[in-house]
Amino acid sequence: MFTPQVIFQIILFFFVLVTIHEWGHFYFAKRAGILVREFAIGFGPKLFSFKRGETRYTLRLLPIGGFVRMAGEDPEIVQIQPGQTIGIRLDGRTVTHLVLDRLENRTDLVIGTVQFIDIEEALRLEIEHDGAVEHYSVHPQAMMVAREKENQIAPLDRQFGSKTVGQRALAIFAGPFMNFVLAFVLFVTVVFLTGVAQNVKIDGVEADSPAQKAGLLAGDIIKQVDNTTIGSSSRPLINLIQASPDKKMQWVVDRAGKEVKLEVTPTNNNGTILVGVRLISDKRSASFGDAISIGWSTMSDAARNILQGFKMLVLGQFKMEDLGGPVKIIQVTGEHASAGLPQYIFWAAIMSLYLGMFNLLPFPALDGSRILFLIFEAIRGKPVDPNRESMVHFIGFAMLMLLMIAVTYNDILQLIRG
Repeated sequence: MFTPQVIFQIILFFFVLVTIHEWGHFYFAKRAGILVREFAIGFGPKLFSFKRGETRYTLRLLPIGGFVRMAGEDPEIVQIQPGQTIGIRLDGRTVTHLVLDRLENRTDLVIGTVQFIDIEEALRLEIEHDGAVEHYSVHPQAMMVAREKENQIAPLDRQFGSKTVGQRALAIFAGPFMNFVLAFVLFVTVVFLTGVAQNVKIDGVEADSPAQKAGLLAGDIIKQVDNTTIGSSSRPLINLIQASPDKKMQWVVDRAGKEVKLEVTPTNNNGTILVGVRLISDKRSASFGDAISIGWSTMSDAARNILQGFKMLVLGQFKMEDLGGPVKIIQVTGEHASAGLPQYIFWAAIMSLYLGMFNLLPFPALDGSRILFLIFEAIRGKPVDPNRESMVHFIGFAMLMLLMIAVTYNDILQLIRG
């Protein structure tokens, strides 16, 4: 059951993962001098919006991602043509506002007919007013006003396409990279919270089990099994037990500081090989070095598993029931949040890593595809036709939305079926 605390943790989970990704795009775009028009969390209708500096920050209805809208990525704001009647607001001889409609009864504007305008390179305007042609400079942060909405103009040097291939690639790659950074920080945090396993200890022994018959006791630390050192992980022990049904195994345990040797014979219970013990890890507090080392190895193992999942997806080695959408992710996130803080943070780390890796796939509309276009541009020495690239990304986005609908429908069916 989702308590208010769990619901808050689910919302925080999505907000942090998406925000850190989009912040990566935003920060490096700003460093490159690109005008960032909007920083959005979610898609669809706006729920909340405010403007700070040159950027509008919005929270949107559908919590399935986010975006950073940079000047020049899409067709720029409404173009002004010679012969068009507009109104301008001035600061001395510099245009600060270009007003395109509802000019009637406006006394704060100079209204006239455009003779020449360049708001990308020359930043110059010639307008005929009261029978005379006046020449003005246009402020590089001038606002264009149409249908009661203001949009800042974007001179060519503030547009995405004017930057070097390296600057654009960095602005795109920074999103997934920030997810990797967050994942690593979270994996390290989990190590600090849970400590470092030193050895495998028996937490309990089942009645009439092979373990009880062999003389194993709760509190015994398992040191060796069949001359194999067990160490801090229970995985080698489990593997040895599974490979030894109805076979005598030589166990060496530490019991209150004394070495005890025992013979244990696992039983085969309908294909399940058991000895009848509950295992726990005997842990100590993690040092900084422990946290970095274990956090990195955990992240590497998780990355390999994610890549294996991508491989299975590409090869079609999955069923529709294996795929999960937003509903499934919310459900699983709620389960991890209910399991305690370390489990919740671990799941957030996994999902942050997954989000970063997924976005680097060379699929249209994803960051990986956009980087691929930039690599192609660097090789051929000129960019791909922006209209063609936009069409490719649009088709890719539409396909992703169709997949999202399909997996969400599958999620709902599975919930109904229990």
